[in-house]
Amino acid sequence: MSDSPTAPFLAACRRQPVDHTPVWFMRQAGRALPEYWATRAPGSILDTIIQPDLAAEITLQPIRRYGVDAAILFSDIVVPIWATGFGVDIVPGRGPVVEEPVRSAADLDRLRSLDPEGDTGFVLETVRILKRELPASVPLIGFAGAPFTVSSYLVEGGPSRDFLKVKTLMHTDPATWERLVEHLAQLAIDSVTSQIAAGVDAVQLFDSWAGALSPADYERFALPATKRVLDAVSALGVPSILFGVGTGELLGLMSSAGPDVVGVDWRVPLDVARARVGGNRAVQGNLDPAACFAPFDVVAEQTRAVLECAGTEPGHIFNLGHGVLPETDPGILGAVVELVHAEGRAGVGA
Repeated sequence: MSDSPTAPFLAACRRQPVDHTPVWFMRQAGRALPEYWATRAPGSILDTIIQPDLAAEITLQPIRRYGVDAAILFSDIVVPIWATGFGVDIVPGRGPVVEEPVRSAADLDRLRSLDPEGDTGFVLETVRILKRELPASVPLIGFAGAPFTVSSYLVEGGPSRDFLKVKTLMHTDPATWERLVEHLAQLAIDSVTSQIAAGVDAVQLFDSWAGALSPADYERFALPATKRVLDAVSALGVPSILFGVGTGELLGLMSSAGPDVVGVDWRVPLDVARARVGGNRAVQGNLDPAACFAPFDVVAEQTRAVLECAGTEPGHIFNLGHGVLPETDPGILGAVVELVHAEGRAGVGA
């Protein structure tokens, strides 16, 4: 864990006073940074992730460029399932693609448990390098994919707009669905447990596509396995963040899964989100990533609106409402960080 437990990011996760509002960006390690493209290996992103020196360097680049308050490990949510040989690849411009998708209970026989050191030792070595290289005041965020989101790739065979195959499996063969998400929950637990042992200071659970579910379906088919992962993180004493896209109607249920922080996309004002998640959780977000393409006076106005909605109560981590878009001007993001540090008031001086 970090040598600086009062780092603003960790304090905000725990709804403690901060000297400034902490900020980091999802997908901050790469994509928009020219130094990222100069560093990463050619081909699939997996070819870079398996090289700890490269992955660590890419993780550090946004810290140098933006002065953000936390680093997030450069990896991907499908790394554990890929490393166990299920047949997943990350296709440039498309995302995770599965060679033989899950269609029935028989397909679950191809799943196996994760040996963190043997299967994903490169991830753990990246963490160890980063804990040597990062300033003590900058915590390192590890992460995993939530069982629903990872299962959506395994069942659909790749990214989906309607999640038809996933929903069909959930409703027509709930026993197989439960076996699948329970396996993926254990995979996530084993992965984040090893990351924490290697030194990460917090964990974000990405349930990126949970917003495709109705509240009833989320509660029945996704929430139990998600809660199991977050309970395991909590037992190890590090803060956890749960994030999804289009999850405005699910925020209360996501809060009930037990994260310390609920990530909020740009569709829900943070004051509304705070009311939905309850006073015992911090919130993270939620500038629209597309807003960063406007002139900076407009970006500044939108950033101040987020800070205003966040209020003055402790427990706000500034972020975008989803990942940094590839064409984003890094200079705009750096200016956003400066503005948030100067003007954020949630928990400041409390």
